[in-house]
Amino acid sequence: MSAVTPGPATHDRPVDPSGAAVDVVGIGNALVDVLSHEDDELVERLGVPKGGMTLIDEDRAIELYRLMGPAVEMSGGSAANTIVGVASFGGRARYLGKVRDDQLGKVFAHDIRATGVRYDTALTADGPSTGCCLILVTPDAQRTMNTFLGASVHFNATDVDPELVAAGSVLYLEGYLFDPPEAQEAFRVAAHYAHDAGRVVSATLSDSFCVERHRDAFLDLVEHHVDLVFANEAEIKALYRTDDFAVAAQGVRRHGAIAALTRSERGSVVVTEDEIIEVPAHPVDELVDTTGAGDLYASGFLYGFSRGMDLATCGALGSLAAAEVISHLGARPATDLATLAAPLLGR
Repeated sequence: MSAVTPGPATHDRPVDPSGAAVDVVGIGNALVDVLSHEDDELVERLGVPKGGMTLIDEDRAIELYRLMGPAVEMSGGSAANTIVGVASFGGRARYLGKVRDDQLGKVFAHDIRATGVRYDTALTADGPSTGCCLILVTPDAQRTMNTFLGASVHFNATDVDPELVAAGSVLYLEGYLFDPPEAQEAFRVAAHYAHDAGRVVSATLSDSFCVERHRDAFLDLVEHHVDLVFANEAEIKALYRTDDFAVAAQGVRRHGAIAALTRSERGSVVVTEDEIIEVPAHPVDELVDTTGAGDLYASGFLYGFSRGMDLATCGALGSLAAAEVISHLGARPATDLATLAAPLLGR
């Protein structure tokens, strides 16, 4: 795999079968997020790793839901949040993810379409119910996620539409979906379709615990199937089994991919074979909830990348979107990102 350059210029962008230009096509776990403010005592009592993501079954989801206080419920899922962010920037975006034909599934489909994202995946008539992510937000704004994957876990290669994947300038794959072997195969199939069409394949590592569970498979994905990698500091260190961020960054450079590596308040680092670009964090008046920070960073970066912007601008757009989402509860932008980005883009 060779290094890639920023996405094609606007006039060269592909079109989907309906004739509309598509910037980013995302594939991920289609979930409904349930967020509540909780104290550290509850997180400790539940025995889950603070700031991480724990997979749970439906019975555990029901139990945790009972223990949570007043909550905000909204359609979610990491890649879905990213794709909604791309649309908020003014990008054309489509999403693939599986939900059940139940109340939460219909809520998910309605919510994501209402943001301007095209979503055509058929609701499944049988199997587990629509998945959800129960998110405990502690006073330090850390989010501890407990995820019941539900119907989303059954996404497989037959759900990947080759024409749709080929229609997007960039394909975006969510690491959280990587647990089931069927989903891993779906990623490889989707990446094959995208590369055959000359498109860019991007992926997020999503979670250090997920990386540790499937390290060899993630390494294969990064080394052989992906052109653009998103990860935070803990995730990239887990991938290369090192405590040294610089060593991890050099590891991904050897594979010829571009890597956008986030470092919380220290901003982000964009790594290529030829250069390292440091991007400062965007200022935040009040840190409320870090849920979705990485998802929205990816949305800004992908929007810029798919429009052919330089990597420093892509990173700056990512920082702006991340700052917006951590200033309020929830993983979706509360302010139009195109409006926020206008001064940065000279509009």
